[in-house]
Amino acid sequence: MDIIAAAVAAFEADGFRGLGVDRVLAPSGASTRTLYKHFGSKEGLVLAVLEERHRRFAEALEAAAPEGAGEGSGAEPVAVLFDTLRRWLGEHGARGCMLLRARAEYAGASDEIVALVRRQKQEFRALVATRVAAALGREDARLATQIWLLFEGATAAASVAEPEVVEAAKAAAAALLGAARGAAA
Repeated sequence: MDIIAAAVAAFEADGFRGLGVDRVLAPSGASTRTLYKHFGSKEGLVLAVLEERHRRFAEALEAAAPEGAGEGSGAEPVAVLFDTLRRWLGEHGARGCMLLRARAEYAGASDEIVALVRRQKQEFRALVATRVAAALGREDARLATQIWLLFEGATAAASVAEPEVVEAAKAAAAALLGAARGAAA
């Protein structure tokens, strides 16, 4: 098991800041010296884990949405976001957003981690806006924010409720899109 995979599993199970480096590294068999050589510090490893997690989710979204998926294509670009989330939660568990959990633990302790999470969330919000524009055939920043909030809320709610809340969020997003389409007609 590589260091990042072991760290993802450890951080998912036990959080970030309260977890000792030895416990994070044990499943990978890596030494503390190896951690410092490749990542500089535990915080550097956390940054690498968050980058990897963000990249993997972005790849899952990209793989799930064929280019040109828009109105009439059979693949609603906004619905694909929620379908991807449902599959992701099935594969990785419904524990809430790892990025936001890291941000909460490192708020006030690491400006770099907080800034990374902010950037990643802004990137995702922009992706949602792109999907909303593809679904509507026009930009709608307010609607994009509403659907982004539904997505983030579904991610959090799935950790304390049944993962089916993702389907409820998807239905709410579809209703918002339908209303926006109707208002434009």
